Amino acid sequence: MRAFDRRHPLVWDVLVTGFFVTAAFTDVLGGGWRYITQNPQAPTWLIVTLSLGFTVPLLWRRTHPVAILLPMLPLAVVNAWTGTDLQSSLTLLVVTFNIALHTALRTLLASYAVTMIPIVVDGFRNATEQAADQSPDQTIVPQATRLAMVAIVGISYRTRQEYLASLVERAAQLEVERDQQARLATAAERTRIAREMHDIIGHNLSVITSLADGGSYAAAKNPERAAQALTAIGTTSRQALGELRRLLDVLRTDPSATEPPGAEPPGPALGPALGLEPPGMEMAPQPSLTDLDHLIEGVRSAGLPVRTTIHGYATALPPGRQLTVYRVIQEALTNTLKHGGPDATSTVSVSYGDGGAVTATVTDTGRGNTPHGNGTGGRGLTGMRERTALYGGTLESGPLPDHGWRVHLHLPEETPQ
Repeated sequence: MRAFDRRHPLVWDVLVTGFFVTAAFTDVLGGGWRYITQNPQAPTWLIVTLSLGFTVPLLWRRTHPVAILLPMLPLAVVNAWTGTDLQSSLTLLVVTFNIALHTALRTLLASYAVTMIPIVVDGFRNATEQAADQSPDQTIVPQATRLAMVAIVGISYRTRQEYLASLVERAAQLEVERDQQARLATAAERTRIAREMHDIIGHNLSVITSLADGGSYAAAKNPERAAQALTAIGTTSRQALGELRRLLDVLRTDPSATEPPGAEPPGPALGPALGLEPPGMEMAPQPSLTDLDHLIEGVRSAGLPVRTTIHGYATALPPGRQLTVYRVIQEALTNTLKHGGPDATSTVSVSYGDGGAVTATVTDTGRGNTPHGNGTGGRGLTGMRERTALYGGTLESGPLPDHGWRVHLHLPEETPQ
């Protein structure tokens, strides 16, 4: 009903106004007003005028409650002064209720004060004509109390409406915040996936490209070297395929919801069939620093000489920090393969400290004036900085004074929980 009233407010206003007009004229035509009036000889035109004046303005009681009170007050004074005392004058209570419901408290108090005028007039008139029976307070106080109770009911109803509106607004705000948090979480997850995809595809394709170029050059003069390059390409491809499958498996929360019962996933069946993925790689964990030697061997097989220096042990380093160090070294070596030039060499130095602290430095002797992964909108350095920032670390990247490039990573000790 509230929803219908909001869409078609005039319907309810017409019904309410029609009810009071009908009740007023039933009272007039049936002569019922004569049983309570103090002036049975009141002319008919006055009775009809007062009845219309007290009921018809109710059509605008919700939109302009104060405006319709102003013309009704003189009619109420006439009704009290002449002793007509029509029951239709009780519609002033309806107007007072709507003033309390739709206007400020100051307006309500002012309206209450002016509405007391016909009540006071009626009280003194009764006291003058029936001094022995009634005093002014016996007629004024009950009517003033009745008017005050109606105003209090209006204030109470208005307070409840405002409370419900605040609950609705709060629920809508929470829904918006929930959607915003979901969008932020989705954006963060997409960024993480993009970073992982960049690390996996960028590194492995760079190695494969270098191996393919070297194999094509060696095919004519040294077939054995070309075969070694093809073997290395196959190994790197299997590694890249396995890492991509692991990443996609994380995204598939319910494989059975999208595949018919008994159907075999195309990826795991296709990989071994083509010889691109050995058995057991589908659910392998994320790479860690124990895979660093395998990473460096792959880069060496791609034609980039790498010298490593390790201080300390990574056994106490949490998996997340190990993955960060691994990805930074991987990205730095990949950039050297891409931008370092044919005669570049690289040096990797890793030092493990106490409490999860670790420092890694990757330098090369390539063309130091070429931005490594950050000059053409690439995500390489951005991804490394994002990973480093997760653990409150610092990442420095830039050319060396003579030639070459340097990437320096430092992760501080973990904060005790």
